[in-house]
Amino acid sequence: MKPIVAPSLLAADFSNFTNAVDEINKSGAEWIHFDVMDGQFVPNLTYGPKLLADLRDKSRLTFDVHLMTLKPEHIAPFFIDVGADFITFHAEATTQIYHLLTDIRNRGKKAGISIAPATSINAIEGVLPFIDLALVMTVEPGFGGQRLIPECLDKARKLVKMREEYGLSFLVSTDGGIKESNSAQFRDAGVDVLVTGSAFFQSADKQAFVKKIKGLI
Repeated sequence: MKPIVAPSLLAADFSNFTNAVDEINKSGAEWIHFDVMDGQFVPNLTYGPKLLADLRDKSRLTFDVHLMTLKPEHIAPFFIDVGADFITFHAEATTQIYHLLTDIRNRGKKAGISIAPATSINAIEGVLPFIDLALVMTVEPGFGGQRLIPECLDKARKLVKMREEYGLSFLVSTDGGIKESNSAQFRDAGVDVLVTGSAFFQSADKQAFVKKIKGLI
């Protein structure tokens, strides 16, 4: 199967999110990625649940919320209530990993866990049976437009292998530095979900861009 493409609104024009969502809707991408930053876990601020609520009726695509926040257990319920489909949080940001994963799933949503470039897979191995998505950051979290850290793809490969060995079914996602020229590396690593920001929104032909990083053309 070709990977799912999830354009990130972090790279959109913040003065016109409706147009950005319309571009994603027409591009052939399947998901919309929301990077939620609190200025504490990462040195940047983005948006809160009201943006997701306002955009929910503008798209039938999967809303993929990535919490780059401290104590995500305090924030996740707000995004669940306004229509998020996936809620992913960082292993480094809370001591309540199992509790939060369970709570998200009990509320009828998909639960994801993310790790930054310096974090080992060992930090999340114990909760792999309780997740729907594992997100490997392939750049330092906090800002768009960064270059891929190639070594991080080894984590994606290992997660794909572990999923098979353990008989699990979670998706493996990567976020950061994905563009046409390196997309084959992600596909070859077995990545299921490609989060792309700057490269998508800077592309003149977004439909062609999506097809290219899927490996269709």
